[in-house]
Amino acid sequence: MAKVKYYYDSETLSYRKIERKKGRRFGIIAISLLGSFLAGFILLLIYLNIPELKTPREKSLVRELENMQLQYQVLDKKMDQTQDVLANIEKRDNNIYRAYFEADPIPAEERQAGFGGINRYENLEGYSNSDLIVHTSREMDKLQKRLVVESKSLDEITALAEKKQKLLKAIPAIQPLKNEDLSRVSAGYGMRWHPILKIKRMHKGMDFAAPVGAEVYATGDGVIEKASRGHGYGKKIEIDHGFGYETDYAHLSEFNVRRGDKVKRGEVIGYIGNSGLSTGSHLHYEIRKNDKPINPVNYFHGDLTAKEYEIMLKKANMATQSLD
Repeated sequence: MAKVKYYYDSETLSYRKIERKKGRRFGIIAISLLGSFLAGFILLLIYLNIPELKTPREKSLVRELENMQLQYQVLDKKMDQTQDVLANIEKRDNNIYRAYFEADPIPAEERQAGFGGINRYENLEGYSNSDLIVHTSREMDKLQKRLVVESKSLDEITALAEKKQKLLKAIPAIQPLKNEDLSRVSAGYGMRWHPILKIKRMHKGMDFAAPVGAEVYATGDGVIEKASRGHGYGKKIEIDHGFGYETDYAHLSEFNVRRGDKVKRGEVIGYIGNSGLSTGSHLHYEIRKNDKPINPVNYFHGDLTAKEYEIMLKKANMATQSLD
């Protein structure tokens, strides 16, 4: 309840009630409000011009920003480490893997090429930390592209390795009969006297003297191209190994395969005989690469020791007359 105030009237010698004027009351209220507004405005100006003073929300945002900057710096360091590891893989890829499989190395310009055209990072610009964010984004994009290039290269290397594995299995690499069945190397590759025609002519393979019925082995993986009887070579098997390699096994007594069969290295394909123009039981063995005959003595690395190979080489060079 508002207090009632009185004043002493000397004329009437009595106390009279003080009546407040309405205009004055509104004036006081207006002055109070204006004073409060001015005080608040001045305090706001002072607050805004003192950088040390921050609201709790502002302090939280500042902490988040500092943490973000720290995380970006850590991410940059991790990307540098990843790029170092990737660079080592790229170096081995070019100098070892691709060199081994005879593939051209990937140029550094292709591995580390940037991105041309429009500005890919335009939406990241205009902020206080734009340089940091744009730099990190650009490095991440480069890293991703290098990883894609390297991934494709390793896919290519994998395909080449599978092809190389097939090639290694296909190349004639063992002796076509066991050492215990081998009596002697009666003729090597080169110019030799023919036992029946009595003339010197090119002997395109090697003759292995062995008893009739001794097993003959495929010297590499392949497909039986022929298993038939001819005139000069008698019963003969031809194997197509792929990659340009072919082998012939002549003067056999029997076949253990037929045309179209797939065979593995070391598989028995026939038996030693004396068929055709032959002066004794033996195996005439030939290797061709791209339809050109090559010396079989260079393709026995798969089952002969160094000493056995040296003996084989001497025998092949000493023999001057073939058995066919």
